[in-house]
Amino acid sequence: MKYFLLFLALTLSLYGGDLRSKIDHIIVVYLENRSFNNLFRGFEGADTSDKPMDLYAMQIDRNGTLYHQLPMGEKSLQAGFTSTLPNAPFLLDTTVSQEGMIPDMVHRFYQNQLQINGGRNDRFVDISDEKGLTMGYHDISKSALWRYAKEFTLCDRFFAAAFGGSFLNHQWLIAARTPYVGLESNISRYELNEGGEIVHDGILTPDGYAVNTIQPYHPPFKIKYSDPSLRLKPLKYDTIGDTLSDKNISWSWYSGGFDDALSGKGDEIHYQYHHNPFLYFARYAPGAEGRQHLKDEKAFFSELKEGKLPSVVFFKPSARDNQHPGYASIKAADEKLSQIVEAVRSHPNVWNKSLIIVTYDENGGLWDHVAPPQKDRWGPGTRIPALLISPHIKKGFVDHSEYDTTSILRFIEQRYDLLPLGERLSNPFSL
Repeated sequence: MKYFLLFLALTLSLYGGDLRSKIDHIIVVYLENRSFNNLFRGFEGADTSDKPMDLYAMQIDRNGTLYHQLPMGEKSLQAGFTSTLPNAPFLLDTTVSQEGMIPDMVHRFYQNQLQINGGRNDRFVDISDEKGLTMGYHDISKSALWRYAKEFTLCDRFFAAAFGGSFLNHQWLIAARTPYVGLESNISRYELNEGGEIVHDGILTPDGYAVNTIQPYHPPFKIKYSDPSLRLKPLKYDTIGDTLSDKNISWSWYSGGFDDALSGKGDEIHYQYHHNPFLYFARYAPGAEGRQHLKDEKAFFSELKEGKLPSVVFFKPSARDNQHPGYASIKAADEKLSQIVEAVRSHPNVWNKSLIIVTYDENGGLWDHVAPPQKDRWGPGTRIPALLISPHIKKGFVDHSEYDTTSILRFIEQRYDLLPLGERLSNPFSL
């Protein structure tokens, strides 16, 4: 702890002791399921996969044999993709436009580790249910996301905090911690063989930690999980919301479709309950005082217009706007991001003291060639895009510093002198 606090103090002194006077609003826009290469291949100055194939490992099958051509999963073939593609990254847009959507593919805790394969990143195709689709990328050079990356700062060494999917990475975004369920639960657990391969898939690790999607105990939750033994019992440890509230720092989590979810229409609009991580905590249960911090996205725009935007904002777009393969398009999420950023920029008093952090929860099973750093049993996972948008950061800059999702927590903690959550010593952003 002493080392970490010293680290924060040194970072603050090195990167501008006037952070408090610069930033009054930290706005985190949390999108879904894209690797860095899937969106930013070819971005000038960034480490992307548009290099000769001999500079990184090609994909192998479970016997260690190189694929001659990329096999494709059933949904990918139905979407029009061919199984005669060479063993290399390929452009998705010639088959599925950015107004459409590519199929979803497996993105789970141990599966992600097997795909990374000790940093070689050569088993994405082998492990995925959609096989070669993992190697696809989009040309988003005409998008708002690309334009903001060119105008402001793009981070090309930013990794998902945890291996696997959305549930766990949302938990790490707000608490830098993996929920523990225990060994007595009847919730499904992974079984692994001596070589670390998956014998039986599950939600919990063999020793009882929740790493894959599970529903919150209190409503709202997915209707088919009405049996409470299949839901995660309310968590009671601290989140970034609690540490902010303890210092009377205003904050809110805004999510698209939250009002509909509260009214019982969540399943109709494909609301993703596990994308709202505070729902899992006792302090944010229905009727609890903390519940006031959980709001629909409509409140973000009204509070911004009224000059009442909190100091810390988490913005989670709805299912249709979050860019998740299988149920969201590239274009819809890009339009939502532009709406958010331009709304902030249209209010000079807010914009001049804001930092907008745009990133993704995890890679969604999509390939990336950069080896994640090795920190602990939980991650980091595969590299994902991250942008810093603010009047106070370098313009037209690619930041090669190493970050992961907990770097967002570290920056918030640094800005407001909060005690650190979790034990991972991630670098906070520097302005």
